Amino acid sequence: MDFSFSDDQVMFQEAVRDILVNECPPEVVRAAWENDNGRTDGLWTALAEMGVVGMTAPESAGGLGMNETDLVLLLEEAGRAALPEPLLEHTAVGIPTLAEAGGPVSDAWLERAASGEVTLCAGPAGGYAVGAASCDLILLIGERVRAVPVDGASLVEHRSVDGSRRLFEVEGDAVTLDADPALAFDRSAAAAAAQCVGVAQHLLDATVEYVAQRYQFGKPVGSYQAVKHHLANAALKIEFARPTARHAAWCIATSDPDRSRDVSMAKALASEAVDLASRTALQCHGAIGYTFEYDLHLWMKRGWALSAAWGDAAWHRNRIATALGL
Repeated sequence: MDFSFSDDQVMFQEAVRDILVNECPPEVVRAAWENDNGRTDGLWTALAEMGVVGMTAPESAGGLGMNETDLVLLLEEAGRAALPEPLLEHTAVGIPTLAEAGGPVSDAWLERAASGEVTLCAGPAGGYAVGAASCDLILLIGERVRAVPVDGASLVEHRSVDGSRRLFEVEGDAVTLDADPALAFDRSAAAAAAQCVGVAQHLLDATVEYVAQRYQFGKPVGSYQAVKHHLANAALKIEFARPTARHAAWCIATSDPDRSRDVSMAKALASEAVDLASRTALQCHGAIGYTFEYDLHLWMKRGWALSAAWGDAAWHRNRIATALGL
């Protein structure tokens, strides 16, 4: 069996990486912390024009008809760039959930979501929805999947460790969708795992670059064995997490019977990888890593937020144990 990605999938990943490098540098991420909605100016439109925003929508709704294995590489790139746009909530969760549900809500929203005309948001029922105030339709995922239009909803904002991930408690008239809540949850957790991998990789790359340039006692900091060990441990965690995140996407796309177990494995490993990468980056950067003016904290805080989102490592390890009958 061939588990490699196709040339088209890799080319799509490279195209998205290029646009994020050019259009989503650290100053754009930092600006999203300070503006009114935590998002960027024009980047969502550019991604929609590339087909990224609606790629998981059926072709009949104006999308590309792609699935989770096509999207997972792009989610890693979104994590690598700390993208302040709801690619997880809208493209990974919202669109396929509406497509699955069908019915009046899907008829009213799906095509506009695929084009990027409206933005979808998703959050756990009883928890917080990311970016609810800047979207148009919120999906609350619990024992059921319920849709709440933002117009007329009551939103209470809560402080977030990541300033570009605005958290909202949602109340309002909801319509129950004919969609599988367990599948919607797994889509959310798997997408968060993929983004964790991307964030962790950026933190590792930035730290390797920094310790090669920072000199102490006439030698690069990175030449010291203790620093090498820290970086190697973080790299090892990432290398274990990445294939499990990609496998989780495949499990969802193929309706694998062990989907939930393997999604939890991916999220547990990815959460641990980004936590370790964050701690390692902070330690190896030393005092400069603690400064708000330095860009490192933008990725560390995105990593901490994603690590806990849709279940942290401990929660998912418990779900694995339950699945194994332990």
